Amino acid sequence: MWGLLATLLVATLAGLGFMLFRKAMRTAHALDALGRQLAAVDIDGDDRGGDGRGGAALPAFRSAVLQDPTPLRFAAEMHTSNRRHRRQVRRDELIAQGKLFTHAQMIQRTLPHAR
Repeated sequence: MWGLLATLLVATLAGLGFMLFRKAMRTAHALDALGRQLAAVDIDGDDRGGDGRGGAALPAFRSAVLQDPTPLRFAAEMHTSNRRHRRQVRRDELIAQGKLFTHAQMIQRTLPHAR
């Protein structure tokens, strides 16, 4: 009895191990195919462009601490202003929609009152 249970346990673990191995191999093949596709597109993680390899030129990193605060402040104010404007437009649309709900013309479209 115990021998049968131990055999079933070993067989189950072997089956699960085999399934896990197949899944890992499929993942490895998919990553290999993705690597070949990326190589065909000529994407390189260290490519900063300008070396003729077809990569887009990335701007050099500049810390915000070392920059002039005026453009950053202007960008933040523009973002805040745009956000306020979008919110006000949304409020106006909701108010207009609410007025339509409260002052809508009641037209019966069902029998016997259909026009």
